[in-house]
Amino acid sequence: MIRIDAVWLSVEPLDMRAGTDTALARVIKVFGEARAHHAYLFANRRANRMKVLVHDGIGVWLCARRLHQGSFTWAPAGGAAALSLSAEQLRALVIGLSWHRIGDGATIRVA
Repeated sequence: MIRIDAVWLSVEPLDMRAGTDTALARVIKVFGEARAHHAYLFANRRANRMKVLVHDGIGVWLCARRLHQGSFTWAPAGGAAALSLSAEQLRALVIGLSWHRIGDGATIRVA
């Protein structure tokens, strides 16, 4: 089992032909560093494919997921370059649900 303490989502799309070295270079560009036991998520432009890079403290793992129908609910471009996700939000994202409304996203506030 790979330990994951934090999950980070990159807003900008990644070419899904990218291998481990290219994905790691993008992690360092976007997040500044690849921290041990952190997972970094990237999607393609259509958001129907996702790659996850995990640094396990010894090496890196690169996983891919593709939806045959629909697309992942991704973060809108134009905001922050990266977002932190909870484990619950990650589970929702991976199966194609709207993760924006889980956790703090479900909180109703008065402006």
